[in-house]
Amino acid sequence: MTRHATRKNTRTAEQGRHVQAVVDQLDTKAKKAKSSPSKQPMQAGEREYPSAFPAQHLKKSGAEADLKLAPMYEAPGYEGSHKLQDMVALITGGDSGIGRAVAVLFAREGADVAICYLEECDDARTTKAAVESEGRRCILIEGDVSDPEFCNAAVSKTVKELGQLDILVNNAAFQEHTSNILDLTDEHFDRTLKTNLYGYFYMARAAVPHMQAGASIIMTGSVTAIEGSKELLDYSMTKGGIHAFTRSLSAQLIDKGIRVNAIAPGPVWTPLNPADRSAEDVAKFGSQSAMRRAAQPEEIAPAFVFMAAPCCSSYITGEILPVIGGYRS
Repeated sequence: MTRHATRKNTRTAEQGRHVQAVVDQLDTKAKKAKSSPSKQPMQAGEREYPSAFPAQHLKKSGAEADLKLAPMYEAPGYEGSHKLQDMVALITGGDSGIGRAVAVLFAREGADVAICYLEECDDARTTKAAVESEGRRCILIEGDVSDPEFCNAAVSKTVKELGQLDILVNNAAFQEHTSNILDLTDEHFDRTLKTNLYGYFYMARAAVPHMQAGASIIMTGSVTAIEGSKELLDYSMTKGGIHAFTRSLSAQLIDKGIRVNAIAPGPVWTPLNPADRSAEDVAKFGSQSAMRRAAQPEEIAPAFVFMAAPCCSSYITGEILPVIGGYRS
């Protein structure tokens, strides 16, 4: 080896050691930063959203009116632009949570809305008033989506009273945690599947004959279908099924001009989780997300508008859109 080559090799090795020293310094700083107080939750909206919640446990089905900290659904910074003008939407679980926020924005975009709900009459009336304050009609339909006769009747009532059906939002859900598969009873498993899978199927089957080209079906999936959840075995299973149902039904309906998509939210502040988790867990709900906080319903609802509006998503069908507050690397 020549003297020139030896010097070159030495320079290369020295450069490597210098790069290593720089990275070592950065690692030391990063370790110190990790030991310091955690970063603040990310705020990127027009108003600030809460990152901690009252320690509260609700009795199922869970009423939004009973929450000590009300979910934010009004979306005051969102201005409608007639994206859904004179359309009609049927939203299951539309009395509270994501469903209520979606109903409000659909109305702001010009749609009339039918709301299906299980038993929370006060919540449903609040949603109805919010829709009507946007200048649109709203009807309330009380019943159980796991009953096929109810789903048929709900669709018929929507068409009879509002004149048509352009958008179906399958959103109603049952969720209850278990930490051990041996504790997941047949009754519990059956209730989750009946609501989350049977209900989605029955409602879609009832709706499709009334839909024309340009209509859409939007399913509420979940991040648990993407990442799994060890304490929500049955719920995660149903949400994975909803994602598969979305893809499969979209292929079946594409020749009819009906689009089918799903929104897969991460943690969202609705009655669903306080009616599942202990008060202690509820107090820190959503803190493990990349943004270090749960979403508010009004942060999720615009994704439903996007998927419902032909002017936004006419070339999108069979897709799963995660809205989960970012990914942790």
